Amino acid sequence: METRGMRKKTTLGRGLFGWVVSTALAMAMVFVWGLLFGSAEAATEPGFTGWFIHNMAPIMFGSLIIVLLMGYPAAFSLAANGLIFGFIGMELGLFTPNFFNALPNRSYGGVMTNEVLLAVPFFTFMGMILERSGMAEDLLDTLGQVFGSVRGGLAYAVIFVGALLAATTGVVAASVISMGLISLPIMLRYGYDRRVASGVIAASGTLAQIIPPSLVLIVMADQLGRSVGDMYAGAFLPAMCLVGFYTLFIFFVSMFRPAMLPGLPPEAIGFREPDGGRGLRSLGILYALAAAVGWMATSGRGLSIADHVILGLLAAMVFASVVALANWLLEKATGKRFLSAIAQRVTFVMAPPLFLIFLVLGTIFLGVATPTEGGAMGAMGALLLAGLKRLADRNPRRLNYEIVRQALYSTAKLSAFVMFILIGARVFSLTFYGVNGHHWVEELLTSVPGGVVGFLIVVNLMIFFLAFFLDYFELAFIIVPLLVPAANALGIDLIWLGVILSVNMQTSFLHPPFGFALFFLRSVAPKKEYTDRVTGKRMAPVTTPQILWGAAPYVLIQLVMVAIICIFPGLVMHYKSGQTQLDEAAMQQQLDNLAPSMDFEMPGLDFGTPNLD
Repeated sequence: METRGMRKKTTLGRGLFGWVVSTALAMAMVFVWGLLFGSAEAATEPGFTGWFIHNMAPIMFGSLIIVLLMGYPAAFSLAANGLIFGFIGMELGLFTPNFFNALPNRSYGGVMTNEVLLAVPFFTFMGMILERSGMAEDLLDTLGQVFGSVRGGLAYAVIFVGALLAATTGVVAASVISMGLISLPIMLRYGYDRRVASGVIAASGTLAQIIPPSLVLIVMADQLGRSVGDMYAGAFLPAMCLVGFYTLFIFFVSMFRPAMLPGLPPEAIGFREPDGGRGLRSLGILYALAAAVGWMATSGRGLSIADHVILGLLAAMVFASVVALANWLLEKATGKRFLSAIAQRVTFVMAPPLFLIFLVLGTIFLGVATPTEGGAMGAMGALLLAGLKRLADRNPRRLNYEIVRQALYSTAKLSAFVMFILIGARVFSLTFYGVNGHHWVEELLTSVPGGVVGFLIVVNLMIFFLAFFLDYFELAFIIVPLLVPAANALGIDLIWLGVILSVNMQTSFLHPPFGFALFFLRSVAPKKEYTDRVTGKRMAPVTTPQILWGAAPYVLIQLVMVAIICIFPGLVMHYKSGQTQLDEAAMQQQLDNLAPSMDFEMPGLDFGTPNLD
């Protein structure tokens, strides 16, 4: 029988074997690269030791990538590579014996005291509470009724609910699992093609990666050394464009392949008026007036696009909520109402998530709160909304001890996952920067033909192919910091680069073999033939190839969105519109005018270059 000690030795042996194999492969690749592309400098180095020292940075990077592709955990692969190559560097005389004394300060100062990363557990907890409180179910049920009679109506509802959940939860798993459990059985029940249904649910769930308050954008801003608020504002328009492209794709499919996206039958439509009508005219009038109120409340105030949209939504939703509340009170008092049932229902269901969006994003965009403070308010707001929902529905399943316990457990697990990867990345980067790896990457990327265009093409291709095997946290912690020096040397705005990479990394959720959204959907989609609980019909299962083929068009849409952001940087650069711009020419003129008044000498003081010898 295998003992625990034997298992530990086996695991350690596999780890050492993987590192040796990966290092050998990386060295072979670097050697072949030098032969093919003329590494003349390396060829003049004396012996193998000199060659190894000269090429330690690419060998270290290649070894890490190969270890990760072999399936070893990212956090431990990063730390192990950093430590092993660090000790090798000390043996070769590259580093002093106390080289690793900087590790505690780097790990503690860069991870444990990082207030930006404190937003990650807050937003995760907020998403878990909302997902378990039934908000997604209410949104999908209500919007499904609004769009139900239209071809592809349920798919439109999934996209809009996915966008709303993304703007309130920021967690891909919560969005995909919620919509998979609620919408997929309904879509299959009424004849939706399994590829279309699977694809739209998986893709809409991944909107949580690019729509603020995305966890990926928080990590991206931290790794790029930029403001999370600027990253949120820059990602706002591309995220809305992506939602629009998803909607257009469903529209075209419904036009050319209508059998794949049928409308709901009349008997499945609820919220009927006494005269048999659906009350959609009342809904349209209410929201047209609300949109007008939102526009008038924000126009002419010099706001940025993101601020304009968020504040406009708040004003519109407050107006619609007041009207719907007045309608409800009038009906309770007199039995009469001036709004249709569907208009009142949509307003009451949409108001809580939109209020939470303003509580989080509005306070961040307006500069009232930092992302960490916004996340804390969002977590508290989610608890309050879930508690109010429990009281209103008199349903203890909306919020109870078990829901809070599960949310805290999931939050702690994800936060620990992020923390350990970041600590491993700190260990790796200490050694990698010690061998001037950042200069190697900078020279490699800045020497790409085509300047900025060539840099963007190479980087996006690299991120896209690495995303087949690495998730977005690993890409953000390993690859993104290495791109910053080259991007700065080429004069690329880091917020723009961060949004491009975030949209690109979004594909990692949708393509095999490690697309997490596909795994999440696979876990809740029917694997065997089953009996539908409403119609009583026997239903075929959803196969894995159907899920994969359903997600493929959305991967292409995301790549098209990457190209659009590269071609039209104004989609992101509008984040600067609300910032105070400094006139460099005027500042230089003021300094020139000030210089004569500071032209004096002090005896005995020499401000020349100090002698460091």
